[in-house]
Amino acid sequence: MSLVPRFFGRRSNVFEPFSLDLWDPFEGGASPFFSDIGHPARDDAAAIANTQIDWKETSDAHIFEADLPGLKKEEVKIEVEDGRVLHISGERKREEEEKNDKWHRIERSHGKFLRHFRLPENAKADEVKATIENGVLTVTVPKQAQPKPEVRAIEISG
Repeated sequence: MSLVPRFFGRRSNVFEPFSLDLWDPFEGGASPFFSDIGHPARDDAAAIANTQIDWKETSDAHIFEADLPGLKKEEVKIEVEDGRVLHISGERKREEEEKNDKWHRIERSHGKFLRHFRLPENAKADEVKATIENGVLTVTVPKQAQPKPEVRAIEISG
């Protein structure tokens, strides 16, 4: 028996040659120092940390995009605080367990998430719009038009 599969993974399905579950040294409470691993509070913290949001700036707006599969618009909250801080939050609830159900694997994250973004000076915080389509949240914050510098010709005397 080799130690290589034990440290580097094992096949979850013998019929799929490329399916390999990587070994996680912290999974299953292998150490007494990490006894809270697999604990629901840690899983909730992971859900918060794993909510990834892209922010891009175009010529006329700041656009924030987040993948939130399975969430409805009622489960997501978007706020602007003091006209400068954008808050995006929500919660993915855990699926209710039936007594007759037997779970083999739970990999989808659940719990609350909250992200804050300080908006730049040129953001129109009172005109924020948001849509959620196919599990992708898009928040659009329009930009104020940059004032064009006033150029004034100076007459040379003499």
